[in-house]
Amino acid sequence: MRSLQVSVLSSVILMLGIAPACSQSGVEPNAPGTGSTAPVEFREGEQKFTAHCSRCHGVGGVGTTQGPAFLHKVYEPNHHGDVAFQRAAANGVKAHHWQFGDMPKIDAVKPEEVDEIVKYVRWLQKQAGIF
Repeated sequence: MRSLQVSVLSSVILMLGIAPACSQSGVEPNAPGTGSTAPVEFREGEQKFTAHCSRCHGVGGVGTTQGPAFLHKVYEPNHHGDVAFQRAAANGVKAHHWQFGDMPKIDAVKPEEVDEIVKYVRWLQKQAGIF
């Protein structure tokens, strides 16, 4: 089972790319309409994730040097429920699992947008075998 999870995670990372969250050209990698791998029902969340989250959490949620990967067991729904994402966007988060520093609140994202982002993140996590 463990080797299957590693294989699925590796496939997801390869499909999504291991590019840095911000390209040198200033254009976000995997911008809307440029190679989405998400099913149609998750693309709105993917676009919002790319716009609001990928700078720190990486394209496809793989993390960067500025923020943790969401493709980690600590972010499974039983540990960080969907409401945790809402609170993080609305209030920011004090560093508690990682050494990336505090997450600022994200004023530009509305609660209904966070709902779409969470659906996309949960889809990514399922693809990676997180839950």
